[in-house]
Amino acid sequence: MSAEPAPAAAAAAAPAPEQAPGPAPPAGGGEAAEHRALVLTGFGGYEKVKVQARRGGGPRPGEVSVRVRACGLNFADLMARQGLYDRLPPPPVCPGMECAGTVRALGDGVRDRQVGDKVMVLARSGLWQEVVNVPASQTFLMPEGMSFEEAAALLVNYITAYMILFDFGNLRPNQSVLIHMAAGGVGTAAIQLCKTVENVTIFGTASASKHDSLKESGVAYPIDYRTMDYAEEVRKISPKGVDIVLDPLGGSDTSKAFNLLKPMGKLITYGVANLLTGQKKNLMAMAKTWWNQFSINALQLLHHNKAVCGYHLGYMDEEFELVGGVVAKLVNLYSQGKIKPKIDSVWPFDQVADAMRQMQEKKNVGKVILVPEAPKEESKKEEN
Repeated sequence: MSAEPAPAAAAAAAPAPEQAPGPAPPAGGGEAAEHRALVLTGFGGYEKVKVQARRGGGPRPGEVSVRVRACGLNFADLMARQGLYDRLPPPPVCPGMECAGTVRALGDGVRDRQVGDKVMVLARSGLWQEVVNVPASQTFLMPEGMSFEEAAALLVNYITAYMILFDFGNLRPNQSVLIHMAAGGVGTAAIQLCKTVENVTIFGTASASKHDSLKESGVAYPIDYRTMDYAEEVRKISPKGVDIVLDPLGGSDTSKAFNLLKPMGKLITYGVANLLTGQKKNLMAMAKTWWNQFSINALQLLHHNKAVCGYHLGYMDEEFELVGGVVAKLVNLYSQGKIKPKIDSVWPFDQVADAMRQMQEKKNVGKVILVPEAPKEESKKEEN
């Protein structure tokens, strides 16, 4: 999208019924071209994701073919590698829910995209490839001045943070928010979006080494969850608790979040990061997390005057207008300089294991990005 999203672009800014992008039949029966892709060969450790050659042809009707320049790595991708994410088809499968690149070919019937358009792409899976064919309605025009790395960092994290804070959380001036994993992709997005509302007090949990960075970004009270009880630390500053808690953790942390809410407060749970304790699936961690999972019935809620919400972008497949409207708002905020994706690190496909380790060991501050590493000559041509 240009600096101001055109109505046509905004209308097209919603994912179509999700289908995993993959090799399409060769256009016109011609020879299929070969490209590199990251493939999950089975569930387990970092070594299960391998670079493989794939063959794919031109886009089908209604699709565009995109030369991918950058891909986003998300917590769901780490869970998918361990077999803990139910929205990924069984292996062997290409993961990846978001990418950015340049439109290289149009399928029949595509009117609102042109060859050369720089686009962001959102899909259920299949985007960690050098070339993808996707429905045109799953692409979003990049705003002026945005890099491919930033574009690959925008969709999943910022749509999630926006809908949690504003659609569920109804964030208003003078409220307080607790953001867990505040230095991660969703956490960074949520901090920036909180700053668009007047006088919001942000509490953020992260390891001590990230606290200076969090303070610079607008977190009033960083809390080291490894050495402190974050609930106690919040209550020292705000005895009544907070208005909104963003919970990507699950297990016993969801109960703590609910108890930290002020009257009329809102808890939005959107992940179960506590399931990830190592490279591979840990049955003990799973049992402990599910055993401690928060449970409350509607009658109990009456006495608390609190709300509990669940959010999962992966199940928004059919909500074209809803998601498209959010993307249009995010593009506007980017164009106004109010949000800017923070990139932690950029890794070539060949170093995907290191990229996943960076995120799983919670070393990242901001988004971890994968790049195919296209030949330099081709990159320069596409830049011009």
